[in-house]
Amino acid sequence: MMERGPGHLRICTLCFFLLWVLVTYTCADLPMCKESDYHFEYTECDVLGSRWRVAIPNKAETCTGLPDPVKGTYCTFSCNEGEFLDMQSQQCQKCSAGTYSSGTSIAFEDWDNLPMGFITHGMMINEGNANINCSNSTWTPKGEYVASNTDECTATLSYAVNLKKPGSLYFEYFYPDSNIYFEFFVQNDQCQSTDSESRWMRISESSWSNYKVELSKGNNVLYWRTAAYDWQGSAVTPVLLRNIQVSGVAYTSECFHCKPGTHSSKAGSARCIPCPADTYSNKGATVCHDCEPDKYAVPGSGSCKPRPACTNSDYFYTHTPCDSEGKTQLMYKWIEPKICSEVIEGAVRLPASGEKQTCPPCNPGFFVTNSSGCEPCSNDSYSDGKVCKKCPVGTEPLLGFEYKWWNTLPRNMESTVFHEEFSNSERRIAWEVAGEYIYTIPGFQDTDYLTLTLNVPGYRAQTMAKANERSELSRITFVFETICTSVCSFYFLAGYSKWSNHLVEQWKGRNGKQSYTYLIQNNNTVSFTWTFQRTEDLSMDRNYSTDAAKIYSIHITNVIGGVAFQCRRCPATSNKDSSCVPCPPGHYMANGTGACERCPPNTFIKASQPVGETACVQCGPNTKTNRVYTACLSGCTFRVQKEGEAMQTYDFSPLSNVTSITSNPRFTSRGLRYFHLFNLNLCGTESRVPASCVDNVTESEKVLKGYICQSTLVPSDIRSQSLVSSQPVIIGDSLIGVTTKTTLEGISSPASLFPSASSQLPDVIFYYKSSDATQACKQGRSASVRLRCNPTTSVKDGIILPSGCSEGTCDGCTFHFLWETQHACPLCTTSHYREIISSCDKGIQTTTYVWQQPLHCYGGKSLPPPKVSACVTMDFWLKFGVSIGLITAVLLISLSCYFWKKTRKLQYRYSRLMMGSGGKECELPTADSCAIMEGEDAEDDLMDLTHKSFFTRIKSFSRERTSDGFDSVPLKSSSQHQQEEDEEED
Repeated sequence: MMERGPGHLRICTLCFFLLWVLVTYTCADLPMCKESDYHFEYTECDVLGSRWRVAIPNKAETCTGLPDPVKGTYCTFSCNEGEFLDMQSQQCQKCSAGTYSSGTSIAFEDWDNLPMGFITHGMMINEGNANINCSNSTWTPKGEYVASNTDECTATLSYAVNLKKPGSLYFEYFYPDSNIYFEFFVQNDQCQSTDSESRWMRISESSWSNYKVELSKGNNVLYWRTAAYDWQGSAVTPVLLRNIQVSGVAYTSECFHCKPGTHSSKAGSARCIPCPADTYSNKGATVCHDCEPDKYAVPGSGSCKPRPACTNSDYFYTHTPCDSEGKTQLMYKWIEPKICSEVIEGAVRLPASGEKQTCPPCNPGFFVTNSSGCEPCSNDSYSDGKVCKKCPVGTEPLLGFEYKWWNTLPRNMESTVFHEEFSNSERRIAWEVAGEYIYTIPGFQDTDYLTLTLNVPGYRAQTMAKANERSELSRITFVFETICTSVCSFYFLAGYSKWSNHLVEQWKGRNGKQSYTYLIQNNNTVSFTWTFQRTEDLSMDRNYSTDAAKIYSIHITNVIGGVAFQCRRCPATSNKDSSCVPCPPGHYMANGTGACERCPPNTFIKASQPVGETACVQCGPNTKTNRVYTACLSGCTFRVQKEGEAMQTYDFSPLSNVTSITSNPRFTSRGLRYFHLFNLNLCGTESRVPASCVDNVTESEKVLKGYICQSTLVPSDIRSQSLVSSQPVIIGDSLIGVTTKTTLEGISSPASLFPSASSQLPDVIFYYKSSDATQACKQGRSASVRLRCNPTTSVKDGIILPSGCSEGTCDGCTFHFLWETQHACPLCTTSHYREIISSCDKGIQTTTYVWQQPLHCYGGKSLPPPKVSACVTMDFWLKFGVSIGLITAVLLISLSCYFWKKTRKLQYRYSRLMMGSGGKECELPTADSCAIMEGEDAEDDLMDLTHKSFFTRIKSFSRERTSDGFDSVPLKSSSQHQQEEDEEED
């Protein structure tokens, strides 16, 4: 494309001039234009930065004779604050008194109607209920400000502006409620958003906050967007906007009149000043006028109202500080600013001051000075409010603050009034001391926020705190009462930083005298605020002036720079702020002596009372104390043995990682969908990663950690996130025990909540408890996690909630979970399988191992592999048995023959002996032959030969033949021969 030069611009200008002449000629029959019939505007700037000033008729074809176009100011021209551009002379001029101008900026302070250029609309982003009509969920002008919506719809307020140079945006907002999301961002003409880090607005503390952002040259579209998350059904406070100023425009062609209730006394003003109390002003005023004596006006009023007759609700009482004689006096004061009249008939007068009375004692930890004032004791001393005493040896002062006498406001406390329309009030006192309590006095209006703030520098390090375990740094306890005839509100807030306050608890309407305790577990909690509002209904009157909140006492412990009302023995373990010699871990300090004594085995030290034997707390079943004796832990193992059965061992280590479970979706009354998210850390040692829940609605992210925690999730695309997490709470921060019993230390886990089809294995139950006490759960929250064996379930996150209690709890304090998985089964042992032996096949036999059915174990011992062994068939054993039988029979026969032969020999010998003795007993025969040796073996053989069988004789014959071929025959004696003959005759 060919570049266009200056010659082309001159041609375009000439064409525009000829067209203007033609239009003027055709309208010659119309009347001549007056100055009121037209206005001047500039053309678009060309590439050289020049432009033309042209006259534009207010209505087309109503007059003729418009001024000729003239060369305008350069595009870089601008006016200062308090000035405007006179288009007739094209010169900057000062605004007159009663008006104002920001020069190169645009200001929007009047919100009776939505200013020109602003666009607002509502839409439903959350997919929970697309049928909700959000057409009326928009930003609404309220006179002094514009207010956001308070429902689940997303309301957007936008304004488009073209800047001739880099500029800025400034606005003031009031954003006190974290239950509504509020963001601001800028888009250029290509719909590109600004950096996401700066789009989330911070919570307002107790007054209007301001915000400023730089804008780039060119088109800028400003967006304010809100969406409420009302899952509790409570009222949501809207976001308020006012005083929007945009700088960077080239000029403003007019000055703006001061709105009623404000004024500008001199020319060239950049802004208007609100009128003080009992004065008023009209629109465009240069001064504020005093009201008549019988009328009054609140600051910034556009008119005065008649003064009503004074009543008992128009004054309050207070106590004077103690004088040098130790006396105080009850005094009455009118509520400022005073709006009532004492001279009207029926009006009451201010009561007279009471008689002087003895001052109450100083608060614990303080002593009475010579001037009857109260001063804190030194760090090593304590007091009951009268005199300071040194702590005994072996003890340390129990530091903190306890306020129960209210003669003067403590130095670390401040009282302020926040007025919605005008936060810069002259009167800053909202709470007055009254001896035994401190109470709220009426403000300008019933909608005022009356705040009392306690500031603390920090907390001393706890002696037994660990980084990965939640511990109690401090606790604050206060006794209060609200006396209301309307729906008043009493709030307790904790300040986590100077930018953010977290709403801890709130009470509505009348509340009797009661105590509330809040545990402090974050060293960033540096302030505590009590706020009272009589009504939320916008009204300029004081209809509920008698409604009040009273605080009787405030007690906060373990505060740096605090004072002591008593001393305690040195704790079991020390920190850097303690001067005591600490006891080693696992020891407690004995009462009276201060000596360190060892705790019984498997106990932990009670953090709130480390002195005395009662400081040692026994760990629950199947838990062990940690290394520093501050808590009981589970190593994720469990053993149980039934009578007559083997020991069963469980290993829950695969379930030790943090596991999440989401409840079924729920809906608010307006259709907003939300969930409850539970994070669970079942077991583990000191090095475990605890479960954590987060609050990321606001920029100051809050994280809570413990065994079990809960948070609320809201699906949304705001902030480029799919889910917004809020309201985290700790359900269990300590492990009580692991057992199969359904009740442990007052925590019950009824089996009816999770019916089981099989009762062969009992459920293993983990019990947890939280030390966070609430108004609904006085003893804190608790939880039970049932582990049920199911070998067929391999998932590790199969946690379910009771079917009858979809939110996990039936009473709001005790939560129940069922975890059914194979990792909840006992470890397998040799008793869980059996062997099957096959028959012998071709000399091979196989042994196979199978699980006992039904199987109720997982892991542990594995099935042994099949075993193969050699074997012998039945035929072989039959043959082998027959052979063995035959051999045995032959042996028996042989043995029988052998012993028969021996018997015959013995008989023969005996008969020979008898014959040789001649029948005489105890006499032996003489030897007849020397050839026969002892034993007469030869004769025996001869005798045997005469009785041997045929085969035996043949064998004997062959054995006894000599080498010369003759037989050897034994010789017999004559006596022997004679004996043989006698035997033959016989």
